[in-house]
Amino acid sequence: MWKEFKSFIMKGNVLELAVAVIVAGAFGAIVSSFTNDVIMPPLGMLLGGVDFSDLAITLQEAVVGAEGEVVSDAVQIRYGIFIQKIIDFLIIAFAIFMLLRTYKRMQKKKEEAPAAPPAPTAEEKLLAEIRDLLKK
Repeated sequence: MWKEFKSFIMKGNVLELAVAVIVAGAFGAIVSSFTNDVIMPPLGMLLGGVDFSDLAITLQEAVVGAEGEVVSDAVQIRYGIFIQKIIDFLIIAFAIFMLLRTYKRMQKKKEEAPAAPPAPTAEEKLLAEIRDLLKK
């Protein structure tokens, strides 16, 4: 069983998938930072100082005790965070689209490159020899 598992893990596809998952996680963090720290502040400013992460509908206010401690948290529908995640998704989808588009263009260029002429067949070689003998 261990040998089977080891051969499964050592297959190229599994290793490539593992690397892809790790890189995707790092890429997701970069996109989240780009969205939160670069795109959303100016967008919020254009919309009148709105911070998307603060947008919420409060269904029930927080209950605060006599000493100022929170007895029960507020119940909210935080649609601002949902909007933020949609923007993150669109940025990631666009980046992947551009990457795949570039990859396809590179593949197309490789296909369009002129192929080497095919080697002469045995019949063509024989005809060339006959031609050369006739020239002599």
